[in-house]
Amino acid sequence: MRRNLRLSVLSLVLLLTSRVASGQYQYPFQNPALPTEDRITNLLSLMTLEEKVNCLSTNPSVPRLGVKGTGHVEGLHGLAMGLPGGWGRKTPVPTTIFPQSIGMAETWDPVLLQQAGAIEAFETRYMFQSEKYHKGGLVVRAPNADIGRDPRWGRTEECYGEDAFFNGTLVVAYIKGLQGNDPKYWMTAALMKHFLANSNENSRDSSSSDFDERLFREYYSVPFRMGVELGGSRAYMASYNKVNGIPQAVSPMLKNVTVDEWGQNGIICTDGGAYRLLVTAHHYYKTPAEAAAGCIKAGINQFLDNYKAGANDALKQGLITEADIDQVLRGDFRVMIKLGQLDPPAMVPYAEIGKGPEPWLSQKNRDFVRLITQKSIVLLKNENSFLPLDKNKIKSIAVVGPRSEEVLQDWYSGTPPYSVSILEGIKNKLGAGVAVSHTTNSNLAIAMAKSAEVVVVCLGNNPTGNLGWKKVDGPSEGREAVDRESISLDTAQESLIKNLYKVNPRIVLVMVSNFPYAINWEQANIPAIVHVTHCSQEQGNALADALFGDINPGGRLVQTWPDSLSQLPPMMDYNIRDGRTYMYFKGKPLYSFGFGLSYTTFQYSNLKTSADKLDKNGELTVSVDIKNTGTRTGDEVVQLYVKHLKSKVSRPLEELKGFKRITLNPGETQTVDIKLAASSLAYWDVAKKSFLVEKEPVEVMMGSSSADIKGEKEIEVR
Repeated sequence: MRRNLRLSVLSLVLLLTSRVASGQYQYPFQNPALPTEDRITNLLSLMTLEEKVNCLSTNPSVPRLGVKGTGHVEGLHGLAMGLPGGWGRKTPVPTTIFPQSIGMAETWDPVLLQQAGAIEAFETRYMFQSEKYHKGGLVVRAPNADIGRDPRWGRTEECYGEDAFFNGTLVVAYIKGLQGNDPKYWMTAALMKHFLANSNENSRDSSSSDFDERLFREYYSVPFRMGVELGGSRAYMASYNKVNGIPQAVSPMLKNVTVDEWGQNGIICTDGGAYRLLVTAHHYYKTPAEAAAGCIKAGINQFLDNYKAGANDALKQGLITEADIDQVLRGDFRVMIKLGQLDPPAMVPYAEIGKGPEPWLSQKNRDFVRLITQKSIVLLKNENSFLPLDKNKIKSIAVVGPRSEEVLQDWYSGTPPYSVSILEGIKNKLGAGVAVSHTTNSNLAIAMAKSAEVVVVCLGNNPTGNLGWKKVDGPSEGREAVDRESISLDTAQESLIKNLYKVNPRIVLVMVSNFPYAINWEQANIPAIVHVTHCSQEQGNALADALFGDINPGGRLVQTWPDSLSQLPPMMDYNIRDGRTYMYFKGKPLYSFGFGLSYTTFQYSNLKTSADKLDKNGELTVSVDIKNTGTRTGDEVVQLYVKHLKSKVSRPLEELKGFKRITLNPGETQTVDIKLAASSLAYWDVAKKSFLVEKEPVEVMMGSSSADIKGEKEIEVR
């Protein structure tokens, strides 16, 4: 079969080449057999200056020459073609919606994220190519490779957590899912957001994220570098903010680092309105012409803004030349060629997508969303094995709280074809034989709790607030353009759960949130606490599966949950060494990075390494035996951390360097092997401008969270 396919492709290439020789192609750029750079050179030679300026938009099309480019879509956790962000415009279309990015991250499973990315990519192609819909684009603004260094950040929901290596690993997985595994063409193009150090919303259009060169290389840029070098992304968005005083839309690092060092050679776009903000907010330039010239010379080749007047003025004033525009446009057309937009559809393996039934209606997609949502659920507390509840014994249950009867979507969500609330999921699970009472009214909830065997109270944030742009309902809420002022539950929610506890202490608290919360009283008093994020169309079913023991929750936190704001440095302190993330945290948090419980127990033993010494250019394997010592099948997330014992430079208290999620039956033992490359232990040598692996002793540690190390061993790096 594969041999026949190769012969077919070879025959097609020969046919296309013969067409060029016989004059069947009007222009050389139309010939797929020619080298990509030659095709782009020819295309640029045929374009007018006006056409070139037009192609600096997010859709590099040249109608006169028959070039059909493709624009952008949003897609952080499913293709966004609906509400509430209005991405579907006047005719929203439902699509498969997964948990928020921070929720998918809590699975600690790159394979699942790659599968989610592949589902989204297929639906994106379907939407773009289907005769019924024919909308959207093939450049997907995802994943978000920013790092959630502070739980107050309003866009925490979009990222994968606080650890650079962990984020980068999931970024790579999602990119691979979005772009597919064809050696020649991408299913979609993954455009990473937002380069760089963009984790404050308040004043983001004028603020500066300030930190040293080592933090740039070892922390903030890591997920983006991994996305380019390991994931293969060739598109990213420059962020609104400054870094060390220079707005990112005109930063030298766009070319000097991402292009010259990493090999990024595709799309580099501004964020929405960032070009204008160079003049109006940053006050970095006096005129739009100067701003346009600054962007183009920095490497920007797509503007999410009204840029044409400024670009044309820059040309007239001699601030840029046509050659400058030619140089940046090459990246746009490289991406278009990888998407197959300049080639005959017969050559593109994804060209037929769009002719079958709507994929978001398939049982396959529904089942996958339920699975990834199940895997994302984090069990935070389970005193005296309060969970799982026995659905065969329970007679009455009260489901209350503001998050109990809705599945909320965030600003970058689409609209799912259906959604199952927590209330509906519990009802589906229990059937008609169990009395399920429900209310979102606090006074009625107290009355219901008195007569119920168990109370499930659903609290947490509202990711959009339904109040309009830059508006949230209370200091604990956050969203794009608004950072949180508090990490505590709001007064109404805190009062509700305390009053419920007074009349019935048999409570399961379900925190439905995309932020960490300082739920200190709840941790001290409530017997069972579960965390799940927003948006999943299968939220209620998956949660009910966990509450009643049909699945065993095995998700893990991807951010440190502080016990108060006093444990955090000031919001604009980007020097994480001042006490941010598990790597530098001061004091004891409420919940640590990597934390999560299970309905079963696990035993670690026999930690060893394949060698006691690690060559600076080599790697070794760290292994540990994991045994399920409980009575239920369950998932353990084995985490590998390192500690530098005699480094000549400042290092974190510990650093994640590997992880693996496994499933074990009761009594089963599995040996988990995790590779550790010496290169992953390097630090950035500021004087030499390169990464350096030190000769030093290093402690390797295996555990179930950053604060729960089960075993360690010292190795020598030489």
